Amino acid sequence: MSTELHSIGVVGCGLMGSGIVEVCVRSGLSVVVREVSQPALHAGLGRLRTSLDKGLERGKLTADAHAAALDRVRGTTELADLADCDWVIEAAVEDLAVKQATFRELDGLVGPETVLSSNTSSISITKIAAATSRADRVIGTHFFNPVPVMPLLELVRGLQTSDATYQAACALGERLGKTLVLCQKDAPGFIVNRLFIPYGLDAIRALDDGVATIEDFDTAMKLGMSHPMGPFTLMDFVGLDTMLFIADAMYDETKDPRYAAPPRLRQMVAAGWLGRKSGRGFYAYGR
Repeated sequence: MSTELHSIGVVGCGLMGSGIVEVCVRSGLSVVVREVSQPALHAGLGRLRTSLDKGLERGKLTADAHAAALDRVRGTTELADLADCDWVIEAAVEDLAVKQATFRELDGLVGPETVLSSNTSSISITKIAAATSRADRVIGTHFFNPVPVMPLLELVRGLQTSDATYQAACALGERLGKTLVLCQKDAPGFIVNRLFIPYGLDAIRALDDGVATIEDFDTAMKLGMSHPMGPFTLMDFVGLDTMLFIADAMYDETKDPRYAAPPRLRQMVAAGWLGRKSGRGFYAYGR
């Protein structure tokens, strides 16, 4: 399998997808990004331009690099426009049926050597790959938000992912300037969420038990464990709806009570208290 890449396809131009597009174009790769509608595509490309503009203003990009990055992006609403890409990264909604349908369609469109990877944070790569005829060329490439800033890329091998595909994913990640970790087993939550989800849920349970205040939990973990932010600040940053979705997906897969979401988390999500993005979570944020 050749590791020489020129064109990357990205499925989805939301918060994560637009960030993935940005790191690709800033590394010199051409990108075709697909969204389901023109309004969604327009919003995603606008988000990309805003981020690149900030890089220019802060001196992180030269004017030439800024212009070149934008020139490397082509938007579309047609999945067929990704047919000639050397690699396709899926960053669509976290829904197994949607991902399987997307991978099934991509499998029939792209070249036989093209690798298909998913940015999923919780869904089995083996299950996604089962929708294709190239399970050996499917791998998880889990980026972290905000993608241009966060240095980690979590690689997840499905049951049939080949060594060649893994090596190619390593080469791509290194080109994008990421620090790589490998989840050697396609286990629910992979590495990061396998540790983070029970940590966050335990913090909520301890709060409900009256052990300490939200502020003191966060201070304790920052100053006592050298974490950059405490569990409640971190959950607000990630998004409580995202936290709940991943917890539910992991519980459905394992039935492990560590992943069972506390009622408080469900109530907050139902109330629209999703964290920073909604202006209120465990903390209140000015909007």
